[in-house]
Order: sequence, then structure tokens, then C-alpha cells
Amino acid sequence: MGYSKLDLKGKSAVVIGGTSGIGRAIALGLAEAGADVAPTARRPDQVEAAAREVEALGRRALRQTSDVTDRASLEQVLRAALKSFGKVDILVNSAGRTKRAPTMDFTEQDWNDILETNLTGILRACQIFGRHMAERRYGRIINIASIGSFLGIFEVAAYSASKAAVASLTRSLAVEWAPHGICVNAITPGVFRTALNEKLLDGTPRGNEFLMRTPMKRFGQVEELAGAAVYLASDAASFTTGSVLIVDGGILASGVNQ
Repeated sequence: MGYSKLDLKGKSAVVIGGTSGIGRAIALGLAEAGADVAPTARRPDQVEAAAREVEALGRRALRQTSDVTDRASLEQVLRAALKSFGKVDILVNSAGRTKRAPTMDFTEQDWNDILETNLTGILRACQIFGRHMAERRYGRIINIASIGSFLGIFEVAAYSASKAAVASLTRSLAVEWAPHGICVNAITPGVFRTALNEKLLDGTPRGNEFLMRTPMKRFGQVEELAGAAVYLASDAASFTTGSVLIVDGGILASGVNQ
């Protein structure tokens, strides 16, 4: 086999929120493509499990917990990654939280908590890892947006507002950091069935509406996000920045489906 610009051998990645769901699938996809990976999140047991999966693919892994609401914990992840890997080429921001409730009754505390994790947490990570990348004049940052970045979704206004802001922040950082050799992009997942949301989707009116609005007539499988992440993390994406790559089975393209 010849050299491929999609090959991530020799690259190192930090995946925040990388121990479950979408983040875990992306962490393993990057490892399969050749990268050493630090799958990090708040729970040590989940960090350990995800790190073992990375190592089972023949890559180096890092065991370090993190909390995106705590700047010092993110700085510690960077220090640990530099000690283990020598550099961080790729940052994936996949930590997130949501709560469904009528917006008229939504508390300011819940609103602030969601924005603190989903938006300000990404800003913290981008600042900390972006500075390292700028010093090396090379970096790939991948944020996780949402179809809620572009569509109104019933009773998740705080989540959707935070994800609309993530798409905007992605574009802003792409413009600012392009001169430093950093490409900043986002992935917009459609509806992916995970252990966290399966009860909300399986056989429910909300799940059925999502299926009706998805031309492919099914939920995504988290592994189907790995290809988009590998591309954006790779040297094949050297002229791609400020992009929001949609992986949604056609929801955002959908008008009339029959």
C-alpha cells in the first residue's frame, strides 16, 4: 500500500467526551486510522475502558480524566498528552449535556449549566490546545455540532442554542487560527441511537417523527461518524476549515420525502 493522506499514523489525538457514544466511536475511528488517542471524560472507569479499546487496536492510549467546566483539568490533559505523545495534533470536542423541558419553565441554572458544558467548555479546550497547536503551526480541531444548530427541536432550546453557537464558534476560530496552521471544523450528527437516548427514540412519537424526517428512514450508528472525523483530522483536509460536515441521513436536506 502507498502513502495515504487519510493515514493518521504518527498523529496523536485528544478526544474530550471520548469514552461513550459519539466521542468513543470517533476515538476508536481515529485509532483505527493510525492515531494514538487520549479518550478523556469525567469518569475514571470509562476512561480506562476506552483506553483499553484504543490499545486493543495497537495504538498508544492515555488515561487522564477531564471536566470541561474546569480549566485546570483540561490543562492537565494537555500536560499528560505532551508527556506521553510529545504533541497533540488533533482535538475532538464531544463532551455535551442536554435536558428536555418547556422553555417557558426552563430554569436559568439549567440553561447556564448546558451552555457552560456545550459552549464554554469547547472554548476552554480550544484555547488550551489551540495555543499548543499554534506554537507548532499545525492542528486539527473537530467540534461536535447538532442538527439543532440549524433546526428548531421541541423543548430542547438550551441545547439547540448552545449547538448553534458551536457552529458559529467553529467558523470564527477557523478564520482567526488559519494563519497558525490550525484547521477548525465541526461535524453535525443527525439522530444516532445510543444507550443514553434509546428509550426516547424506540417506538416513541418523537423517534417516529425523526424517522419520518430522515430520508434514509433509520437512525445513524455512531460508527458512521468515524469517517468524517478521520477525514477532518487528516492531511487530506489541509484546505478544509470553517466547515460544518453534516452526517444526518438527509434530515437537513429534507423537504418532502414522498
